[in-house]
Amino acid sequence: MGRYDILREIERLDPVRDHQRIVHLSFGYEFPWDAVRSLEIALYRTYCVPSISALLDRTREFYEHTQRRYDDTSIIVAEMCEWGYESGRGKAALDRMNWAHGHYRIANDDFLYVLSTFIYEPVRWIDAVGWRRTCENERLGYYYFWHAVGTRMGITDIPASYDAFEAWARDYERAQFRFAETNERIGTATRDLFASWFPRILTPFVRIGIYAMLDDAMIHSFGFPRPLPATRTLLRGALRLRGAFVRWLPPRATGHFFTDNRNRTHPRGYDISALGPRRLVAAESRRLTRANGDDERAPERNAIA
Repeated sequence: MGRYDILREIERLDPVRDHQRIVHLSFGYEFPWDAVRSLEIALYRTYCVPSISALLDRTREFYEHTQRRYDDTSIIVAEMCEWGYESGRGKAALDRMNWAHGHYRIANDDFLYVLSTFIYEPVRWIDAVGWRRTCENERLGYYYFWHAVGTRMGITDIPASYDAFEAWARDYERAQFRFAETNERIGTATRDLFASWFPRILTPFVRIGIYAMLDDAMIHSFGFPRPLPATRTLLRGALRLRGAFVRWLPPRATGHFFTDNRNRTHPRGYDISALGPRRLVAAESRRLTRANGDDERAPERNAIA
């Protein structure tokens, strides 16, 4: 297989009809590491919106079960990117996401903005530091993929084109990004989670790296210290060197998604139907236990009657 054979396949596909295949190939074969990093930034970006961070703050999940919140969200997204959203594991992941969201009141525009970040942050990241830039079919494939997912989430008023959705998201950011204490608390909890993956002696450097990856609007929204310009230049240069190195590697013969990595929360594996906020999962388990108990006792009551 040649280095650009997968790209050639993507270019032959129809982004409207084949968007699930395009996302599978792009995220799992061409940019598996970049996809995870870019979606981390995408989620971080959503925390700059006070209405979104306020909901996350109220649930306490980011403080009490930070790693689980990160892992379960990443698993659900990865399952859909690997298998699609129409059947099997991908549909089960989408259903689980809808189940979790169904417990909260979330404004349509907030849903819509989160959806937009899953399209445009991967494009921006890959085009800036990936081993190659995204092609038009990839960009459109991302758009049609998440448009279809958003429709199945019940999101309305999704802009009708890639460019229109990007313009909408930029307008939304200008209107909604501002500092809030809930932004700072959620952003800090996420920053500390990322730092916890490294030896403690590296914590100050990890924090500096995180600040350098955020743009000025995000820095202000979180109340984080502004990074030195040289820090951003050095980090961007290092990531571009990594991309240049990857360009010379042979293409992947098998896909690699977030779910193929050892998981900190679920080291022995996971059941999609058990993913989600621990409090909601526990309540669901109790409800099912009661329901099963009632089913088992029902024949006895009928017999006595």
